[in-house]
Amino acid sequence: MNKGYREERLSFLRRAVIASASASKRRNMIHGVTEVDITVPRRHIARLKAGGHDVSFTAYVVACLAASLRRHPRLNSYIRGRRLVIMDTLTVSVLVERELEGVSVPEPLPLTDCWNLDCLAITERIRGAQKVRPSDLGSLSGIGWIRLIPAPLLKAFVRLADSSPTMALRYGKVAVTAMGMFAKEPLWFVPHGGTTVLATVGGIARRVVETEQGFESREHLCLTLSFDHDLVDGAPAARFSSDFREELASGRALAAAAAAIELGTTGLAPVGDENHA
Repeated sequence: MNKGYREERLSFLRRAVIASASASKRRNMIHGVTEVDITVPRRHIARLKAGGHDVSFTAYVVACLAASLRRHPRLNSYIRGRRLVIMDTLTVSVLVERELEGVSVPEPLPLTDCWNLDCLAITERIRGAQKVRPSDLGSLSGIGWIRLIPAPLLKAFVRLADSSPTMALRYGKVAVTAMGMFAKEPLWFVPHGGTTVLATVGGIARRVVETEQGFESREHLCLTLSFDHDLVDGAPAARFSSDFREELASGRALAAAAAAIELGTTGLAPVGDENHA
């Protein structure tokens, strides 16, 4: 008899995502939803691409985030028990969507030492990860052994890892997710957060604005900035957000990339045929 529905066993991958989401629900997150005029950096990227140089927009976002966090270093931290742990190096985790066992799963790519990387070096790391053939969950981030943890213990493991200094240094407490860039229209996401600072890149909208030259159509990025409210109050969050928005709009990191290319001081790979984030 046809019941009118069918059931499938939840895969380990889906249970791992649920465990991560459940652990992050314990955080008291605050969110800021905004737009940023990215016309200037998008023009820089187009010129670099026309010259045969691949620069990822996601890498640019990470570079801008790192520049702003250098000016607000106390946000590169987390709470461990009754102590505040402030890290001396910056690791930014970029969430990459992967198709594993027929399931779409977000997996973090940890970009270590971001305070010493420009958007060219960050691009190379992202492109290198994109070329890795999907295998098991964790293979991208170096924790493929997670599959050895019994499913009932996944949530406990995630909570323990969340307070580990070793894991914090390796995977960071700052993250960027750019899944919204696949949207074809203005779109914002309000995520659940497992980090102290999370930048969620949404869609791109065209807005007609008044400039010194008159009215013109410009590209605006839909952006959500999320903060762990246990660590970051509203005023510091607002100051950081203003700083980060200005950094994103300026295109400074891309101008520096163009200068490095002109001087021949970068090993940036030329543009290939793969998709560009």
